[in-house]
Amino acid sequence: MTEATTTIIDGKQVAADLRERIRREVAAFRDEHGFAPGLATVLVGDDPASHVYVGHKRKDCAEVGMESIHTELPAGVSQDEVAETLRRLNADERVHGIILQLPLPEGLDADELIPLIDADKDVDGLTPLSAGRLVQGRRGMVPCTPAGVMELLRHAGAELRGAEAVVVGRSNLVGKPLAQLLLAEHATVTICHSRTRDLGEVCRRADVLVAAVGVPRLVTADMVKEGAIVIDVGINRVGDKLVGDVDFDAVAPRARAITPVPGGVGPMTRAMLLQNTLEAARLQVAAR
Repeated sequence: MTEATTTIIDGKQVAADLRERIRREVAAFRDEHGFAPGLATVLVGDDPASHVYVGHKRKDCAEVGMESIHTELPAGVSQDEVAETLRRLNADERVHGIILQLPLPEGLDADELIPLIDADKDVDGLTPLSAGRLVQGRRGMVPCTPAGVMELLRHAGAELRGAEAVVVGRSNLVGKPLAQLLLAEHATVTICHSRTRDLGEVCRRADVLVAAVGVPRLVTADMVKEGAIVIDVGINRVGDKLVGDVDFDAVAPRARAITPVPGGVGPMTRAMLLQNTLEAARLQVAAR
């Protein structure tokens, strides 16, 4: 396969189209119910990157007509004070989605705090109950990056039923939930990790190959089957460049479709957060 016949999956455009659809649906939701879906962000401490990420999320809410409900807590806040903030937001009917921005400052235990978020408002899909719903195929919140990957696969026309899918990475945030989503579409799924023997041999079987480990250019051309769809979740800084987990220039000529870095999966993660918040609002209104 030549690069001329390789489809570069434009995550920016797919995300923009999705956000425009969400904007219209939020307007319809507001017309029907008299209020907009509300996303609560909780930012603890003064990590510069976290401030930027939360700022993006609040801006995204404004652009699609959602309500942004923001709480900032100082770095020296206690575990109990953060827990009380989460409980308060759980009980607030204006709030349909809650995000506790990670990482937390030293001394706070995210593993203890995340499960306190009401699973129906867990728009990051990180609570144990959300994970359990996903495994059992029940309706619930799905982590935003895996959900975005599935949207990109649909956009690329991937035929997942019966396909061999390989996910390189087993994180709770991406690898594990993505494997469950692929299984739900009837793909045959293999998860690879740092102890996988002969990673290249396993990857070469993949009709759909997803790299999500945070190792620059780990996936090389000889690891990719001709005509595979390749999704690169990684984002790594190498010198003054951002690169993915896939050696894009070498792999693209072999792939039927491939995501670039940047401009592939990243924009979808933000868009899927808005989609999750809208879905959470719909479910909560229906349950009242």
